[in-house]
Amino acid sequence: MNKIVKISLITAMALATVNASSLSAKLSTLETELADLKKQVKKQNKKLNKVKAHDANDNIKWGVDLRTGIDNINYDLANGKSVGKNDLMSMRLWLNMEFAADTQNIFKGQLSMNKAFGADFGSPVNRNFSLGGQFDWTGNEALTNNTLKVRQAYWLYLGDSLFGADIPWTFSVGRRPSTNGFLANLRDDDGAASPLAHVINVEFDGLSSKLDLSNITGIPGMSIKLCMGQGSTNAQPLFESATPYVNGDSSGLDDIKLAGFIFEPYNDGQFIVKSTWYKAFDLPGMDMDMMDNPMAGQPGQPLQIPVLDAKGKFTYAPTGFKQYGDMQGAALSVLVDGLTEEGYFSDAKVFGSFAWSKTQPETRSSMLGSTESETGTSYWLGAQLPVTDSGTLGLEFNHGSQYWRPFTYAEDTMIGSKIAARGDAFEAYFTYQITDALSAQVRYTKIDYEYTGSNGFFGNYSGGSNKISDMKDGAAGWDQMSTALGRTLDPRNPQDIGAVAGALAQKYKEKAGAVAGKMAGAKAFLPNVVESAQDLRFYIRYRF
Repeated sequence: MNKIVKISLITAMALATVNASSLSAKLSTLETELADLKKQVKKQNKKLNKVKAHDANDNIKWGVDLRTGIDNINYDLANGKSVGKNDLMSMRLWLNMEFAADTQNIFKGQLSMNKAFGADFGSPVNRNFSLGGQFDWTGNEALTNNTLKVRQAYWLYLGDSLFGADIPWTFSVGRRPSTNGFLANLRDDDGAASPLAHVINVEFDGLSSKLDLSNITGIPGMSIKLCMGQGSTNAQPLFESATPYVNGDSSGLDDIKLAGFIFEPYNDGQFIVKSTWYKAFDLPGMDMDMMDNPMAGQPGQPLQIPVLDAKGKFTYAPTGFKQYGDMQGAALSVLVDGLTEEGYFSDAKVFGSFAWSKTQPETRSSMLGSTESETGTSYWLGAQLPVTDSGTLGLEFNHGSQYWRPFTYAEDTMIGSKIAARGDAFEAYFTYQITDALSAQVRYTKIDYEYTGSNGFFGNYSGGSNKISDMKDGAAGWDQMSTALGRTLDPRNPQDIGAVAGALAQKYKEKAGAVAGKMAGAKAFLPNVVESAQDLRFYIRYRF
């Protein structure tokens, strides 16, 4: 029995030794395989990191913003007629680009298409206007065709300190974001772009540099930004002459430039205060044949439509673009983003803005219909109120004086800039976020004009500021003279103007010609005067 136990123990020990040796060999093999796997994982991690770095830094990140809308627009003309379109369908596409080579250098760009359904407008006016032509101000805001245009393209440098001081700073140059600025961005459901929209809302090529003063002053959000831009060039295009890209000849326009600053005295995220000042140089308008004597004919020349300037001087229709002078402008805008810390009004917004403009006409020239330096003012009030968890109601009102003139040609409406109105404008809108990527808005805008020229340029023809009620009275007086003389009088006919002047001579004596000219100009121009405009818009917008 003892022998059997001993033999069993010896056998067990021998088997254990064999198993231990086999297990050790297996463990050694597993360790080798594990080491190989670790090497493979390390290599794969290196490759994966390269892919991540490539995706994060070496590729442009794209975003899509597609808006499809339908507008019901109407214009009430000063002669009592109305024109409009109740189903203007449009599609706006923005392709957003962003690329960060490192933490301090960023490229941003935006490609844009903006067209009417079923239409390819191209450029409905000649290159002297703004649809990608000489005045490059609304190339991406006016309905054109289905081509992509560059709306934004600029690089931005982010500096940590300025000359060793604790002043973060930025510098940027290119086609800058200069539309949908502060306050206008609220109704357009966008983030605020660089300028204050009360005075600047046009596309510009230029540069800017911002200094963040909050660290050295202790005042939240205090900053100042310097801006410079160019709105046109008189460089001749290729093949237009034997010396391309030189300055244009004496009949051409000088470069149009703008420079100014944006000062933000306070911004803690709830209370936001911004101010701006700018000066624009060599601003354009339509040239005109000035006639001191409205009865003086021009033999051999085609008869042109008479127009009145703000001083009652009789003029004829434009003969081409020229430059009239410079202009200054300024604005102070305040936004309260949240009226209370908690509750319903914590999501409510209210704002107010006051703006000022001042013309500086050249010698022997007129701006906005006046040879004098004229001051214009405007105020703008608004509120946004949450209606549901996903819906916002907005209400806005603005008023502009007789000589008010901002650079808001690219404002996002179909009926012209409401901010530029020389009169009153009312607006209400409701924006609803359907999903993270999809939103809808219905918006109603009504503009009542008191003076002409709200959406014109800076001279006398389209930008001249005439009181609409006075023009209507003048046209009514012309009709009364037609009745008194027993025949239909043509306000574009110098002989008919002379006949009216003769009939008025006893009452107005030497001023009879000027009075007749005013009446004729009012009668002829009244069909071109918009007294009121309305735009009802509905859109659906995909943005991601």
